[in-house]
Amino acid sequence: MTEILLIRHGETDWNAEKRLQGHLDIALNAQGERQAAALAQALSNERVDAIIASDLQRAMQTAQAIADPRGMTVQIEPALRERCYGAFEGLLYSDIGERYPDAHAAWRARDIDARYPTGLNRAETLREFSQRAVDAVTSLAAAYRHKKIVVVTHGGVLECIHRAATGAGLLPPRDFDIFNAGINRITCNDTALQISGWGDIAHLANLTLDEVDR
Repeated sequence: MTEILLIRHGETDWNAEKRLQGHLDIALNAQGERQAAALAQALSNERVDAIIASDLQRAMQTAQAIADPRGMTVQIEPALRERCYGAFEGLLYSDIGERYPDAHAAWRARDIDARYPTGLNRAETLREFSQRAVDAVTSLAAAYRHKKIVVVTHGGVLECIHRAATGAGLLPPRDFDIFNAGINRITCNDTALQISGWGDIAHLANLTLDEVDR
C-alpha cells in the first residue's frame, strides 16, 4: 500500500478572479505563497519519501515550499497537469458561456466526451482527462509502493481521484470541496484508491485574519 498526500496548489491571481487556467502556466500570488508556507509547516513532522509535482509553476512552487526545508528535490510529472480546456483557457468563468454557448452548455451538462474549441492548446475531453489523471496517480503509487509521497497537482486531478476512489463516476455534480493548499490523504493498493482524509485546511485558518490585521 502507498500513502499519498494529494495537494492542490496554492492560490493564483486567476483563482481569485475566477479565470480558467487549465494548461496555462500561472504563478502563485502572495496569498498562494503564504498558503504553501503554512502547508509546509503543517507537514514538517511527517516523514515523506518523495515529492512529485505537475510541471505547471503553481504546482511546482507549492511543492518546492514543502521540499526546501527537507532538503529534498521535487520530481516533475507532466501527467499531473490540470485538464486542458482549449479556448476556454484564459477566460473568466462568467464570459465562457457568452463566447462559446454550445460548448459551455456541454461543460455544464458534464458531457464526458465533449471537446471544447481549440485555443492555444487542444482541449481534452473529461473522459480523456480523468483517465490521464487516475493513471498518473496510480502509476506513482506503484512506483513508490509501501512508501509515503506528496503529490502536488490541480483541482481537476483531485476531483478525478476523489470520484475514482468513491466510485461516484464522472456524471454527478461535485458534492465535495477542493481547497487550495488543502491536505487530502489517500491510499493505493495496486490500482484501488481509498480516501483516508479529505479537505484538511486547519493550517490555513489564520491566513485571512493575519491579512486583515496587516
